[in-house]
Amino acid sequence: MSGTERPLRIALVAPVAQRIPPERSGSIESVTALLAAGLVARGHDVTLYAAGSSNTPAALHATFLRGYHEDDALWPWELCELFNIAAAVEPAKSGDRFDLIHAQAEYAPIALAFTRLAPVPIIQTVHHWPTDPEVALWSRYPEAPFIAVSQAQARRLRGLNVAGVIHHAVDVDALPFRATPDDYVLFLGRFTEGKGVLDAIAIARQAGQRLILAAAENDYYRDQVAPHVDGEHVLYRGEVDRAGAAALLGGARALLYPVTSDEPFGLVVAEAMACGTPVAALHRGAVPELIDSGVTGIIARTPAQLADALPAILVFDRGRVRERAIERFHPDRMVDRYLGHYTRLAFDGVRQ
Repeated sequence: MSGTERPLRIALVAPVAQRIPPERSGSIESVTALLAAGLVARGHDVTLYAAGSSNTPAALHATFLRGYHEDDALWPWELCELFNIAAAVEPAKSGDRFDLIHAQAEYAPIALAFTRLAPVPIIQTVHHWPTDPEVALWSRYPEAPFIAVSQAQARRLRGLNVAGVIHHAVDVDALPFRATPDDYVLFLGRFTEGKGVLDAIAIARQAGQRLILAAAENDYYRDQVAPHVDGEHVLYRGEVDRAGAAALLGGARALLYPVTSDEPFGLVVAEAMACGTPVAALHRGAVPELIDSGVTGIIARTPAQLADALPAILVFDRGRVRERAIERFHPDRMVDRYLGHYTRLAFDGVRQ
């Protein structure tokens, strides 16, 4: 039997900030959980390096019993991540434990440092919008394969070895379809300036729509957002768990996504569409890749343009929105694409 016909032996290294899947927010953890489960379901030998509080069908290696967001004694966090990556590289040195290592990183691809030490490919995925100085630093390992999460992010990784582009998936079974929504539009995301929550409030008011805000309270919320919450036109629901987020997304007439900083993906956009909820977003980062304008949402250049266009998407065919989201963001699609790249990198000698 050739190498490509047998199950792959995969070390999937997740961040060790919190459990997988997350109890509340955590796009990296959510996507990693789906990837691990999908690979196991296909019969592959997967070891997930993650916090011990995780729940996965893969073999779980717990470098730490709890994540550093759950245990204040685990500091600095970078050292925790380094130890977790090393735990996957050390058994790989024998040459017969793994065919490849795939390291997920929220910010810096710390696993780059092991590129020339491991006898198997180490694939890097970063989940943020890298700066030019960061990319220049990462280019010290030009042979290291990256898998980008969007074409927009891949363009930021210019000069590096981008082996492929794979969009995130969402758990469509956990995101129930709502043919008839409730009477509100939704903002679901962190309270930061770049997420555009103040623009979301202005857009909803201009369009005459009731707005629900759902995110963890922080200083930005207390100082900048709370004065606008009146309990009638703008309501605050706090941070919600995964089931609560799904219920809010499904019940919304539209998701407002007026991010003002570039983002490499935007998982909540795909989650909303999987519920049948159209999305109103600004033309930033990966947004044009995710939304089929006129079908699953609208994309505008300014918040004022979003407000003007919002009434039109409130009558979009929610069944078609859901259908298109499943076509594009189903876990099977993501797993198929990862397996294609894994096989090529592990067995075809493509280390580049």
